[in-house]
Amino acid sequence: MSADDREPRSASDEAMYAADDVRPADPAATPGDEPPEPHESHAGHSHAPAPLRVSRRPWLFAGVVALVAVALVGVVIVYAERRAFDFEVELMTALAAARTPAVTAVALVFDVLGGGLLSNVVFPILIAAALLVWRRPWAALYFGVAALASAGVTRLVKVSVGRVRPEDILVHPDFGSFPSGHSSAAALIATALGLVFMRTWVWVAGIAWTVLMMLSRMYLGAHWLSDTVGGALVGAGVALIVWAPFAYRLYRENRLQHPPIWRPIEPAATT
Repeated sequence: MSADDREPRSASDEAMYAADDVRPADPAATPGDEPPEPHESHAGHSHAPAPLRVSRRPWLFAGVVALVAVALVGVVIVYAERRAFDFEVELMTALAAARTPAVTAVALVFDVLGGGLLSNVVFPILIAAALLVWRRPWAALYFGVAALASAGVTRLVKVSVGRVRPEDILVHPDFGSFPSGHSSAAALIATALGLVFMRTWVWVAGIAWTVLMMLSRMYLGAHWLSDTVGGALVGAGVALIVWAPFAYRLYRENRLQHPPIWRPIEPAATT
C-alpha cells in the first residue's frame, strides 16, 4: 500500500495532529520515531518530512479542566451539604412521573451493561483483546491504563464525597452517588475509542452511548443530574490525560495496516 492509497485523515484526526504542527528532529527523541510517510515531490523524488509533533497540550488541558470541575462540584456538595440542587429535585420528579414499563425495561438493560463486572472488567478486557487481535498493541495498552485510571478516580471521588442517592430509585446501586460510575465508564470508552480510531462515526456512537447512559441513570433514580455530568467528565478527562503520553505512538500505529492476526500484512507497494 503506497502513501497515496492510504485513507485520508478525518476532521477530528486533523484537529489532533495539525498539519502545521511540525518541528525539526529532536536529537533526544526516541530512535525510529520518524513519520513513516514521506512527501512526494512533483519531480518524482521523495524526501523525509520533519518529524510530526502531536498537539497534546490543548487536549491535556481539557482533561485537567474536566477533573478540576469534578473536584469543585464535589467540594460544593461536601461543604454545602447538598443532597441535591433544587433544579435536580424538579428534574427527578418529572422523570419519575414519566416512567413507563417499556422505557424502564430499556433503562434496566443500560443498568446491567453499564456497571458491575460487565462494564469494569468484561468490556475493557474484550476491547483490549480486540485491539490486540487487530494489531493495535499501543491502543490496547492505552485503553487498559485509561480504564483502570478512570475506575480508580471514580471510586476515589465517590468515597471522598459520599453523596446520598435519590430516594425514588428502581435499582440497588453501591455506595456514593457522585459521580456516576456508569456515566464515567461510558464516557471513558467513548473518548478512548474516539482517540484511537479518529473516525466521526466512532465519536457519534460514543457520545450517543454516553448520553443514553446518563439519561438512564437519572430515569432509574440512581443519580442526580450533576452525578451523571460529573461521571462523564471523569471518564473523558482521564481518557484525555492518559492519551497524552501515548499520543505519538497511537498516531503512528493508526497509519499502519490492521488486518487480524490470522491474516498476513500485505507488503507495501513500490513506486
